[in-house]
Amino acid sequence: MRSEVTVTFENQPLVQIDLHDALPMPSEAARRWLDEQFTQMDCEPLRPTGKLLTADKVVVVAEAAGPQKFADAAWALEFGRAVTAALGKPLVNIDVPSLSISY
Repeated sequence: MRSEVTVTFENQPLVQIDLHDALPMPSEAARRWLDEQFTQMDCEPLRPTGKLLTADKVVVVAEAAGPQKFADAAWALEFGRAVTAALGKPLVNIDVPSLSISY
């Protein structure tokens, strides 16, 4: 089964993370990894209520990471593994400018 995460930034090349040969990440480890990245990057919740859905966390972490962090292949691979495991979807498209995700 094909597994891939793409990330779109404004005026930047599309980031494609191919997970075909990557080992799956357990869902609990994926959530923990995203939580750690969210905290390390001083991210803020998207919603004024402070409620943070997993999909929101993915978008906010991608936005905070920016193209510079995705240039690190090891970090990008871990991000991709965490995203697919946490969301339970093999194909995930993250559009940072519109703060949205599609599957």
